[in-house]
Amino acid sequence: MKHKGAINVLIGFLVSGSLVLAAQAQEPLSVQPVSSGVFVHIAVHEDATADNRGMIANVGFIIGQRCVAVIDSGGSLAGGRALRAAIRLQTDKPVCYVINTHVHPDHIYGNSAFIEDRPRYIGHRNLAAAMRARQVYYAAYLDRTIGTELARPSALVFPDQFVDSVQEIDLGDRKLILQAWPTSHTDNDLTVFDVQTATLWLGDLLFRERIPTLDGRLAGWLSTMTQLESIPARQVVPGHGQFSSDWPAVLIPQREYLQRLQKDVRSALKANRSLQQATDEIGASNRAQWKLFEESHRHNVTAAFTELEWED
Repeated sequence: MKHKGAINVLIGFLVSGSLVLAAQAQEPLSVQPVSSGVFVHIAVHEDATADNRGMIANVGFIIGQRCVAVIDSGGSLAGGRALRAAIRLQTDKPVCYVINTHVHPDHIYGNSAFIEDRPRYIGHRNLAAAMRARQVYYAAYLDRTIGTELARPSALVFPDQFVDSVQEIDLGDRKLILQAWPTSHTDNDLTVFDVQTATLWLGDLLFRERIPTLDGRLAGWLSTMTQLESIPARQVVPGHGQFSSDWPAVLIPQREYLQRLQKDVRSALKANRSLQQATDEIGASNRAQWKLFEESHRHNVTAAFTELEWED
């Protein structure tokens, strides 16, 4: 009888979870046209919750003559399914590529929504290793933030095609240039440039409105931003915040924040301030400029302090 009761509980759990996912899958994700054949969902500036399904990063797609490329898939299976439904409102062409711009869960946990399309999953050469290293932590994070019903079905789908430096793919008379970058926001950042419309997808190499988060190397990120300026983009899609045609000026607020962080942490180290003192004192004047400042700024100071204390 105990076994029967356990089975009934399990069935009830699976059915309720399936109903939640099915209901959410019926409603396509809202997307906006950036340029011809290029669509983006502009995410809310929130931490992941059950209500937002972990869809807190910009995601989207590009339609070619032959097929579709997804640029980041979202933070859950439910969110990925909503993105897939949005694609189906625009075209019946198959999804041939799912491109992940980096490892963070709000960009990769919708991958499993596209398995039946049998796409190539593409990422930076370091992406798979980063996913493996964080898999257990991310599973617990999703359980805690978006809840078991949404988190558990969100299997982690790894890349099967890797970008070492620069790689070109073709969606059918539509070329995309994928570029892997040195350690910046993370050690696995990838950009996507649509040649036809000169639209540049930056992933989290660019934050707008929402405070940037440092999970790589501060000096590397600043260097990468300088290199990005040479890309002849007409419009850019950041990982968080509104897309923009003000390129490369749109980089300025983020650059100023990161440069100020670097300068202030160096000054704290020179003055022999402790890490605790640095996190308490640095950057308070930036609070009003960035959304979710309290959630991420202290982490950024800690990451910068750890990096810069070993500077020559």
